[in-house]
Amino acid sequence: MSHHQDAIAPHGGELVNRIATPEQREEFLSKAEFLPRVQLDERAVSDLEMIAIGAFSPLTGFMNQSDYDRVVTQMRLANGLVWSIPITLSVAEEIAAPLKEGDLIRLDNPAGRFIGVLQLTQKYTYDKLREAVNVYRTDDANHPGVQVVYNQGSVHLAGDIWLLQRDPHPQFPTYQIDPAASRQMFRENGWKTIVGFQTRNPIHRAHEYIQKCALETVDALFLHPLVGATKDDDIAADVRMRCYEILLEHYYPGDRVVLAINPAAMRYAGPREAIFHALVRKNYGCTHFIVGRDHAGVGNYYGTYDAQYIFDEFEPSEIGIVPMKFEHAFYCTRTKQMATTKTSPSKPEERIHLSGTKVREMLRRGELPPPEFSRPEVAAELARAMRVPVPVPALT
Repeated sequence: MSHHQDAIAPHGGELVNRIATPEQREEFLSKAEFLPRVQLDERAVSDLEMIAIGAFSPLTGFMNQSDYDRVVTQMRLANGLVWSIPITLSVAEEIAAPLKEGDLIRLDNPAGRFIGVLQLTQKYTYDKLREAVNVYRTDDANHPGVQVVYNQGSVHLAGDIWLLQRDPHPQFPTYQIDPAASRQMFRENGWKTIVGFQTRNPIHRAHEYIQKCALETVDALFLHPLVGATKDDDIAADVRMRCYEILLEHYYPGDRVVLAINPAAMRYAGPREAIFHALVRKNYGCTHFIVGRDHAGVGNYYGTYDAQYIFDEFEPSEIGIVPMKFEHAFYCTRTKQMATTKTSPSKPEERIHLSGTKVREMLRRGELPPPEFSRPEVAAELARAMRVPVPVPALT
């Protein structure tokens, strides 16, 4: 697939690094009080970091108009490279008006802390409805991704960025493994095939089943939960991480699984985000990527397997990473094990379908998910997090 020194080359061929050198950082800090400022929201901070560490390679900054327009309409950058999600910095007109192309712009986080710099090369307006319909396949403002587009500023600021410094993650510093480090780890372990898994939910039995099916055919599993901005009703990242730790301790081979955080924000763009997630994991060094039922979906906006079909719109070499497509897994009451329709002789009424949504609904009702849904230790952790009483077995 690649003659790169690693198992797979980054998207576009080179791993981007936009973290300021100590000398650059000192120069930027010396100018801090004189630079025009733009305050970033949580998603823009995530995007800034992902660009800087190379997770969004080949992007070196926020997209210009030619890249943006072609990504929205054709899922490609202006140079023809596959890219499915616009990565833009949006501001209100009154903020954009005094900024001049060629300026250095100070980028502050929501707390007002100076964290990065943008070399402004272009300001441009855009059609929010066109972005919503093309990227999210809907103009419905109830869709969380569309809602973000409608609520963001009407001007995009484009240009290369620098992150002042790479700080340890405030919650999960030991799991902050950036692309250069994950690639080194894979190299040192001698792994030639690594499958990535995206999740924003606690892993339930269906997830575990497809991960282990994939692990049977590759050298290692890169479990890569997203810890950036998600919907308010998604389970908190610290709870999810504890669930992953419990599972890895008891149910996975310790020498073939790596748990690391993905600091990106969730878009809920369904099929397009499946492509995006695959390219990001390619940059982390994964050669394969699991695409299951309704990947990155929300509500009923996308078909069950639309996120798998979209990969067929490209030549495999254009994406580079191999999608591993799995059907919806369920617990088969006839064979007493996890399965899919490919492997189970069961009838529909003999199948217990699992989903993160169902687990959340059960917990909110005060019910503990059964072992067919999730491992008991994970169910207990979720119950504690949502303050659901854990049943105590009766003494006999």
